[in-house]
Order: sequence, then C-alpha cells, then structure tokens
Amino acid sequence: MDGTLRRLFEDFIGRLDGPMHLRMFFQPLMACIFAIVDGRRDAQKGRAPYFWALFSEPEHRKAILRRSWRSVGKIFILALVLDVVYQLRTLTTFYPGEAILTALLLAVVPYLMLRGPVNRLIPRKWIGQKS
Repeated sequence: MDGTLRRLFEDFIGRLDGPMHLRMFFQPLMACIFAIVDGRRDAQKGRAPYFWALFSEPEHRKAILRRSWRSVGKIFILALVLDVVYQLRTLTTFYPGEAILTALLLAVVPYLMLRGPVNRLIPRKWIGQKS
C-alpha cells in the first residue's frame, strides 16, 4: 500500500511539468468558469448554495446533481481522457485509479469549492434583482 501511495503521489507531481502539463491549469480553470456561471444562475433563481443544498434539500438532491453533472461532467470526461493519453504516452501503462483521481482533482473539486461561494458573494444588483 505504501508503494502505491508513493507512486500515486510521484506520478501526480510528474504531471505538473511533464508533457501535457498545461491541462493541469486549464481544466481547473474551465471548472471554475462553469462553477461561476452555475453559481450566478443559482443566485439569480434564489437557490440555496450548491453544497449546502445537497444536504439540506434531499428531495431535490437528484435534480441538483443532474444539473451540476451537465456542467462539470464534460470537463471530468475530458480530464479522464487526457489523463489516459498522458499515462499511455509517458508512463507506458494505465492506472485507472490515478486517472479517476486526477480527473476528480482537476474538474470536480474546483467546481464544488467555487459554486456555492459564488452564489453567496454575487451582489443582487449584478443579477437584476432589487436589494
């Protein structure tokens, strides 16, 4: 187990400066852009912040997850495909766990971290509502 974690960490760090390293910056950027758009839309429609709504509104959880997957799903799939290409090209082998973890870190984590705060931080005057 220790060897696997060490390899996982070393492989992830290797992605930062190896071939295809720009994706490590552009994919989180795209996830952030989608989170800002969705957070703004949530604020406009008066919805609760995203992560809070997942736990406080269990009757709407499925719809909330479906809406968010439409946005972040494309970036997640792209991150997964690019990591498979990276692994086969650079590591000459494929580790599915690494690919999934990398895609989650590049696409889903930034989206989850930003969507709710954007909802709370956008002033109502920016979205066309009265204060």
